[in-house]
Amino acid sequence: MGQCFGCIQVGQSTVAVKEHFGKFDKVLEPGCHCMPWCCGYKLAGRLSLRVNQLDVRCETKTKDNVFVTVVASVQYRALSDKASDAFYKLSNTKQQVQAYVFDVIRASVPKLPLDDVFLQKNDIARGVEEELEKAMSGYGFEIVQTLIVDIEPDQHVKRSMNEINAAARMRVAASEKAEAEKILQIKRAEGEAESKYLSGLGIARQRQAIVDGLRDSVLAFSENVPGTSSKDVMDMVLLTQYFDTMKEIGASSKSNAVFLPHGPGAVKDIASQIREGLLQAESVEA
Repeated sequence: MGQCFGCIQVGQSTVAVKEHFGKFDKVLEPGCHCMPWCCGYKLAGRLSLRVNQLDVRCETKTKDNVFVTVVASVQYRALSDKASDAFYKLSNTKQQVQAYVFDVIRASVPKLPLDDVFLQKNDIARGVEEELEKAMSGYGFEIVQTLIVDIEPDQHVKRSMNEINAAARMRVAASEKAEAEKILQIKRAEGEAESKYLSGLGIARQRQAIVDGLRDSVLAFSENVPGTSSKDVMDMVLLTQYFDTMKEIGASSKSNAVFLPHGPGAVKDIASQIREGLLQAESVEA
């Protein structure tokens, strides 16, 4: 409506291109400007000075013949002092930027193995930015920043990489588990050895106490009962312990222990007792 009266308004972060009879006249800054159309002036168009972002997906292959899709994000803007170049020289800015990105990525990624592509993505982004800066500065555009935001290998390759990583982690886990079991067994063996050692000390002390008690008993009995020898006293003590043990066995209803004499002499004595018992049985029957 304002242009009908010879005035136009240019918004902030925007410039307008003014033509005179179809020829470029000047760039109009933000604000209100006089545009006498009757004198052959007209508004050719407007150009935004804001930062634009273009995401480019480029499929290529690495040095080890793995196909990957590299996603590059290019941030660019038009320069106000070169607005005429940015407006007139390029018909499609996005296609021009995309072509340069394809060229740089497909020239640099095939030189690197897949693992190095992930490690050197900043170098790839820097190469793209430098190449775009040299090319687009002549057209009135500034490359603000270039980022490699994603590297997508083929799904089968990605699955294989995950399996390799999982197998490596499982191998480390198995090694750590075996080491833990080894330490556990060593500690268990050390505990058993310490337990047996302490048990042996207890048994030795118990036997020493028994021997000391028997010695004191023999000495006391020999002093109080004249004419007795140490053997007589020991026989009496052993006999007393034997009868005490038999008494305890008989007092228990669930006891299944049976004491039998053993040794060659004892076996001979048992055989003679059995033989005498059979002979006595036969004589009674006769």
